[in-house]
Amino acid sequence: SDVIDLTGDDKDDLQRAIALSLEESNRAFRETGITDEEQAISRVLEASIAENKASLKRTHPEVWSDSPNPYDRKRQDNCPVGLKNVGNTCWFSAVIQSLFNLLEFRRLVLNFNPPANAQDLPRNQKEHRNLPFMRELRYLFALLVGSKRKYVDPSRAVEILKDAFKSNDSQQQDVSEFTHKLLDWLEDAFQIKAEEERDGEKPKNPMVELFYGRFLAVGVLEGKKFENTEMFGQYPLQVNGFKDLHECLEAAMIEGEIESLHSENSAKSGQEHWFTELPPVLTFELSRFEFNQALGRPEKIHNKLEFPPILYLDRYMHKNREITRIKRDEIKRLKEYLTVLQQRLERYLSYGSGPKRFPLVDVLQYALEFASSKPVCTSPVDDLGASAPASSTLPPQIPPSTIEQQGPSSSDVPSTSPVQRSVIHKPFTQSRIPPDLPMHPAPRHITEEELSVLEGCLHRWRTEVENDTRDLQESISRIHRTIELMYSDKTMVQVPYRLHAVLVHEGQANAGHYWAYIYDHHQNRWMKYNDISVTKSTWEELERDSFGGYRNASAYCLMYINDKEQYLIQEEFNKGKGQMLVGMDTLPSDLRDYVKEDNKRFEKELEEWDAELAQKAQQEKLLSQIPRAPAPSPAPVQAGEPEYLEQPSRTDISKHLKEDSVQAINKALAEQEDRGPEAIMDTVMLTPNMQGIIMAIGKARNVYDRCGPEAGFFKAIKLEYTRLLKLAQEDPPPECDYRLRHAIVYFIQNQAPKKIIERTLLEQFGDHNLSFDERCRNIMKVAQAKLEMIKPDEVNMEEYERWHQDYRHFRETTMFLMVGLEFFQKKSLVEGVPLPMAQGLGPNDLQLRPPYDSMDLFANFTVVPLLRPKIYKDSSLEAGGMWMLHLMLLFLHFSYMEALLYLIYAYQNNKELLSKGPYRGHDEELISHYRRESNLQEKLTDFLPKLLDCSTEIKGFNDPPKLPSYSTHELCERYARIMLSLSRTPADGR
Repeated sequence: SDVIDLTGDDKDDLQRAIALSLEESNRAFRETGITDEEQAISRVLEASIAENKASLKRTHPEVWSDSPNPYDRKRQDNCPVGLKNVGNTCWFSAVIQSLFNLLEFRRLVLNFNPPANAQDLPRNQKEHRNLPFMRELRYLFALLVGSKRKYVDPSRAVEILKDAFKSNDSQQQDVSEFTHKLLDWLEDAFQIKAEEERDGEKPKNPMVELFYGRFLAVGVLEGKKFENTEMFGQYPLQVNGFKDLHECLEAAMIEGEIESLHSENSAKSGQEHWFTELPPVLTFELSRFEFNQALGRPEKIHNKLEFPPILYLDRYMHKNREITRIKRDEIKRLKEYLTVLQQRLERYLSYGSGPKRFPLVDVLQYALEFASSKPVCTSPVDDLGASAPASSTLPPQIPPSTIEQQGPSSSDVPSTSPVQRSVIHKPFTQSRIPPDLPMHPAPRHITEEELSVLEGCLHRWRTEVENDTRDLQESISRIHRTIELMYSDKTMVQVPYRLHAVLVHEGQANAGHYWAYIYDHHQNRWMKYNDISVTKSTWEELERDSFGGYRNASAYCLMYINDKEQYLIQEEFNKGKGQMLVGMDTLPSDLRDYVKEDNKRFEKELEEWDAELAQKAQQEKLLSQIPRAPAPSPAPVQAGEPEYLEQPSRTDISKHLKEDSVQAINKALAEQEDRGPEAIMDTVMLTPNMQGIIMAIGKARNVYDRCGPEAGFFKAIKLEYTRLLKLAQEDPPPECDYRLRHAIVYFIQNQAPKKIIERTLLEQFGDHNLSFDERCRNIMKVAQAKLEMIKPDEVNMEEYERWHQDYRHFRETTMFLMVGLEFFQKKSLVEGVPLPMAQGLGPNDLQLRPPYDSMDLFANFTVVPLLRPKIYKDSSLEAGGMWMLHLMLLFLHFSYMEALLYLIYAYQNNKELLSKGPYRGHDEELISHYRRESNLQEKLTDFLPKLLDCSTEIKGFNDPPKLPSYSTHELCERYARIMLSLSRTPADGR
């Protein structure tokens, strides 16, 4: 009897255990739709996530940049517009899109007008905050209506809303708190407008009427009845412990014991909530977070919670309270009876008194199978004696203690059982069992009469158990069905609310991502709004992401709308036109203009992109015609400083430029018979700015190859800035003015703000003309991405434009100056003097200009004719007459005081000029020359009274002459030529 059974019958026990496990898993799957394996995997994953906080957050790229191709950002047909996530603001997108797709709410926001007497109202904190927020929200909604972009940027509205919360911007905020704050601000903004428009009546706030309802709290407190009417907005519901939305509502509407201030009072207390007035938009806030005291942190509840697309709220209305109470009592009785039936069914399905329990039907079936098996008269061990292997095949060493434990038996018995426990070899499981032996246990002795009676009883009992189990299951199903249909009669389906939006949270309690499913009531389909992505969806996908259960995504907010209030989702009807207003027609005139301007900017961006592509195609065509020279082998790097840290020398830059740029483009120009579109690109590529950038990128090529485009960009821009800074600090000869070549040199010398210089340099590196090879294109894209990262408050764009306008003015003034100096060289004084003044600058403007602006050029120009009187010795005008004419022209174009100030400024700014170079000593020569003019005093005596006579009409400036446009190279060459000619002209005019 103590023999250990090694015949392999344990496999049957294993199979039965597996079958029972599968049975339980299938039952769980039928009830929840989730297998045990999925639940186990989910629990393991959640535990792993909880331990590693770093993996809780849904990581976004540090730099979220728009695609450089504007067609990737173009709205397709009438697809809804998305919202850009500007940093942990996916909650904003989910909430705003849900509200925007409520057409009544959209109309209220778009047609909101600030109070007419807003300037007279006390400017308190609310008005400082709410009215600007409403303005930005109107702009945002207008763009969502009519923008041609795939998505728009909500940064301004988000920043105003975020400012109300004193927290780190990078921390994910509680979205419910933000939603409450958003609705509160909207309510306050409309309240200001409502109070302005009231005529002795109580002001009506449309936001309150849209989102707020009332309920009646009825109950008993310390034995006394009470009734209170309260207003509610978002209705909070607990999720833990409930399987569907109605169960959550029932629990929220019926509260248990009310805590009493007097613990000795034993009177029963409790209360019920009954809706007296439901809002058109009913929002349920699902509480899926609780604080874990053991872990000391909040945790998310991932339990499954179902909710219907149509929710009938009749059972919660105060007018139906009597009917509802009766039905609740009936449901309570049915549930109690249901509990009894379920307990009884469980005894059938889990039968037994020990730890292992099995379905009673299976127990009876197994007993019947055992009784019906073939009876044998011998021991199962004895039957196997003939088939057992010889003792010589077994290991020779057998522990004596093992033999003693077996007791007296046949000689081969001890050689079987103990060996199985001590060695790997398993003779009984590996040997073939004769086919005539029974595979299952069977009774040793049973008569035909006994077997017949036993089979009859087992069959009958099994049938009875099957019938009882089926009856119990049917009764339970009928009760479930009765409970489900309890509120389905006509009187209880009069208040339907349709699911409008589901706001989903994916992640854990302290971090995650938000998106929204919103029902398109006109197309009768669900749409998924996930930041910039707006896609079609289905109810099945919504269920999978929103119900929860085994994933870490679940709904946290449900927005239902009154299905009978069609104005909530209907477009506005224009009686005059006899048609619905859609799209841009729904916008007020100010918003329509705002959207049109934004669309124009986007269309211009598309046009620029198309022009860039055409330009690239022309450039590629041009470059394909240029013969390729073999690339020179790179020179070895000297020991010491790494190659990528070397500063570009002027010699290296010139040599590299000549080999890589000028030579190739000159060849291309030589092959072109006329200046076609390709020549424009050649001119662009020859600008000093582009040359410097190309050289910087070339010097940074090693860093680019090793570390990628971004590292190459930083190296190149550092090299270029170092070069320009060096140029700005040099003291060049008069014929070379680096300001004409590089705007940044002009900015550095005039001490422009650092942000202005940085943005200018970024724009130069982000120039589309730079995209002539892969390396330059990639660095250009990095520069463009960096430009996109610059926030509006980081660079004052008005100041930025002003500095660039000043630089353009400087170049234009230089061109007028050059033409004027050329006239002087030709001895055409009358034509030359007005040209430098054609820009409309008077002496009053001189002190407003930066120290290195065009006024130093003006000063130089003004002194030149005074320093060179003998230039005009062959002219019909004598020197004194020339000086007088020069002075007269100044006085004619300026007032008397302005002309004097102009001359003083010109002389003061040329003191250093007069003391060096070709002008050294000319001031004394000038004074002595004019002293020798005998009739000069007489001419002045005759001229000055006429000049001071105010009765004559004072001339103003004529329109400046039209000058041809010069490229930077042409301007610099012409400037150098005229300055060199002036420096070579001797003082005596020869």
